[in-house]
Amino acid sequence: MADKAIISERKFQKLLEKRAIRLLRVTHYLMRQQSIQRVMERPVLGELLSQSTQVEELLDAYGARGNHRWLMYRSIIAAIKQFSEVGYELLHILHVLSSYRLLPIGQDFLAATNQIADFTGRVLLEAAKKITDYSGQLGLSIPSEKIGDEEYSEELPPGRLPQDGGVSVGDSAQQTVILLATSFLNLAAESKALLPDGSSNRKITTESKQDCLTEERLRQLELRFHNLQSLYDTYVLGTETENLDENLPVLRGHISVIFHLLRTATGFAHYYERHLKIQCGNIKERQESLVKADMLLSVLRGYSVSYASEYLVCARHLCQEMLKRYAEIGQIEAPVPPYRGFHVRPATLISKLVLHYGSEVRMELQGQHYDAGSALELFRANEMINAQKRRSLATKILCLKLIPPTTPAKDIKQIVRRIVVKLAEQGVLIMYEQPLSLSDESVDKEGSITEQVISEINRLLLTGKIDVDSGLRAKFIGDKRVLADIQLLAETGYGEDSFGNNVALPEKLQYLRN
Repeated sequence: MADKAIISERKFQKLLEKRAIRLLRVTHYLMRQQSIQRVMERPVLGELLSQSTQVEELLDAYGARGNHRWLMYRSIIAAIKQFSEVGYELLHILHVLSSYRLLPIGQDFLAATNQIADFTGRVLLEAAKKITDYSGQLGLSIPSEKIGDEEYSEELPPGRLPQDGGVSVGDSAQQTVILLATSFLNLAAESKALLPDGSSNRKITTESKQDCLTEERLRQLELRFHNLQSLYDTYVLGTETENLDENLPVLRGHISVIFHLLRTATGFAHYYERHLKIQCGNIKERQESLVKADMLLSVLRGYSVSYASEYLVCARHLCQEMLKRYAEIGQIEAPVPPYRGFHVRPATLISKLVLHYGSEVRMELQGQHYDAGSALELFRANEMINAQKRRSLATKILCLKLIPPTTPAKDIKQIVRRIVVKLAEQGVLIMYEQPLSLSDESVDKEGSITEQVISEINRLLLTGKIDVDSGLRAKFIGDKRVLADIQLLAETGYGEDSFGNNVALPEKLQYLRN
């Protein structure tokens, strides 16, 4: 490990020459071959990745990024490391693609992967040339021995090892499917903000953390899918459960391909942010970049993000169908939202919750049935809720005898104001406007004084200046998992307080905000 003393150029050159000998050996081999096919083989990529990682660590330990002589050298090494790692991911996808049992997406994923592998191979060939040339300029020795193709070739005979390891016993199929499918749906919801459409023109930037692609966010997402894959491999792979449900291996294939696509996305984003972004890096480094920024962004969006999004959507539908088959039907009762009933916010959150799981949930209220997965259906219930509020308010006014038996028509609005304030003091209703302003429209002269007063108060209720708890409770019938989330949503006010202000949802329901 280097200390703060300045190392002589000759000593450092000798040190690096020894450490870089194996990397320069393989890059020299690639320069002679000039074959993308030779680059994109796992033995070559593995050697490039291993050796470039070691050289980069040595360069960083001695502060090469801040040294004019070694800055560019370090940049090329970083490119070799990054693109060889991405290349290895692409080869992994190509080698295991046939075993993933991916659902059709209407695009040729195999052809697209081969195309991006070709792009990656071309970048690595150019990097091999640059690092070999630049090493010569820096006085490093270049290995000259001829390397045979057999040293880096990879011949894979067909077939697999016999699967005679036995079947392990895991949890019940129902428990496992529910755990995996629910975890995937929640992760898919979190991913939606980042991967909504691979064809969009979003740019990678670190200036805005909202609604953009960044290495940080992609890496976080990559790790989440890696954890989900590990969950499957730990509790499902090779178990009787996996044999009982043919959709489980399909789900595993989608989890895995999304994970590896996100790894390529993270690699491309890292190289862009670290080496191509205008605000980062030395001018010399940018001028000699191995790939143009717009090309790299196109590959990132058009391949990594686009196909991850496609398979995310496919697997989401798959999980919803799997959960339907394992649905355990139950019912709960929950209070009607106190603020304006099932208006936009609570109705939208309930419908999003139901659609998230893909299950059918029915709401029953006063003998009427509504599809809880449709916000418009829930809106319909407000007619009944508002009618109940009007009846409840009128009954309370009559019971408390708040209307004088003889009241001149010109004083009706004053009576209305006094009644509303009185009921608000008693906690019967909520005033959303203080001081209360009454409409300039004339009072309806038809009916008795009592009917005219109640009509005016109902007008305040209709215009949202006051509100009253209907006291109604709705019954929800459907999958118990979905009902548990609806119950939690109801307990936290359906995402709003008594004045209709937005409130934070519990962590378990954060997927509703995405």
